[in-house]
Amino acid sequence: MRTQVAIIGGGPAGLLLSHILHRNGIDSIVLERQTRAHVLERIRAGVLEAGTIALLREVGLGTRMDREGHLHDGSWIAWEGRPRFLIDTRKYTGKPMMAYGQTNITEDLYAARDAAGGNIVDEAGNVQLHEINSARPHVTYEKNGETIRVDCDFVAGCDGYHGVSRASIPADVLKTYEKSYPFGWLGIMSETPPYPDICYCYHSRGFALASQRNPMLSRYYIQCDLDTKLDDWPDDRFWEEFKARCPPDMAASIVTGPSIEKSIAPLRSFVAAPMRYGALFLAGDAAHIVPPTGVG
Repeated sequence: MRTQVAIIGGGPAGLLLSHILHRNGIDSIVLERQTRAHVLERIRAGVLEAGTIALLREVGLGTRMDREGHLHDGSWIAWEGRPRFLIDTRKYTGKPMMAYGQTNITEDLYAARDAAGGNIVDEAGNVQLHEINSARPHVTYEKNGETIRVDCDFVAGCDGYHGVSRASIPADVLKTYEKSYPFGWLGIMSETPPYPDICYCYHSRGFALASQRNPMLSRYYIQCDLDTKLDDWPDDRFWEEFKARCPPDMAASIVTGPSIEKSIAPLRSFVAAPMRYGALFLAGDAAHIVPPTGVG
């Protein structure tokens, strides 16, 4: 096989890159090790900053986002024992944020690539990068018992923190910088009407965050120890603790319900350098990670 850009990873970074390249007349192939169903079931971030909103509109992916997304003027801050206040980013920058789940963006991207006849290979196993610091880079992968070679001009590593792309840069070239924080976030997703505002709560019991994905999908977090076990946090205990960290008026308005997803996210910052090695370019989580509050 031959393409101009071999994209490793079929998450939002890889799919968006493939979409943008196509709009500019550049051919690509996306290699994703998981099934499409698995990719679409992954629940990730859900608040978009103004630059991302503008980019999605610019590349023709804003119709559903503008129809179903929820614009926010900014973020609310609540300190224990004090009134809440709004950091009004729309007022001071003229740019709102938007709640629109990453799962929805991924669905939009798959639809756009399918409509354009994009080449996306799901369940591409044992992906390997070869001769990336030469004039003839290529990628191999396994599918249905066959090893397939893809010759290309460039490779885009969009396969996340644990992917093969960054690991393909020689150890004596690659430098990484990381800061890990001594706590994590215990988060749940529930099919309930979300609290209407994005609100960060600072409390002596620990941090809490009210966020959202869509009008019937809520995302809530509480700060937890790194050794916290999910089994120790049934839904009732989570809701009780979350409300205890919120102002009373906010706690009284929270609609609770069974969780459909529950996880613990360790918080860390990570940057890899260089982000380009020969024909390989790193993008997304393969290149850098920021804590959830810095993602937007």
